[in-house]
Amino acid sequence: MKVRGFEVVRGYEDKGINLPVRKTKYSAAYDIEAAEDIVLPSFNKVMKPILIPTGLKVYMQSDEVLLIVPRSSSLKKQGISFPHSIGVIDSDYYGNSDNDGHIFVQCINLKNEEVLIKKGETVGQAIFQKYLTVDDDNSDRIRVGGFGSTDKR
Repeated sequence: MKVRGFEVVRGYEDKGINLPVRKTKYSAAYDIEAAEDIVLPSFNKVMKPILIPTGLKVYMQSDEVLLIVPRSSSLKKQGISFPHSIGVIDSDYYGNSDNDGHIFVQCINLKNEEVLIKKGETVGQAIFQKYLTVDDDNSDRIRVGGFGSTDKR
């Protein structure tokens, strides 16, 4: 029985995607890599975040969430930051009909010049967490899409 883990998303099977790993025995997070080379324009020029594809999807228990957080060195080394500080991947995002559960890392480039993120370069970290619900929670809606779909009906 599968409990939690990463898989390569549909369409990226032959692109040499590395599954995330923890770098040390006591690391809390799994390093997430870019699935392809991508140029991040300066935020001053585009004024919007850029989605970096990872080529990954994740499965987990229904009471778990995957948090995508920036690396502590990302701003200093790459000049990139997360516009929302943290990404949330719900358990029902896995295998959705829109994009098979493809995880993207949303970034902004705070440098004045373009930044090239190379395939295989770490662009974020992933942390599995349990979550709690309130006593009167009664949500029974089913996800109907991919990225940004939790408010779709």
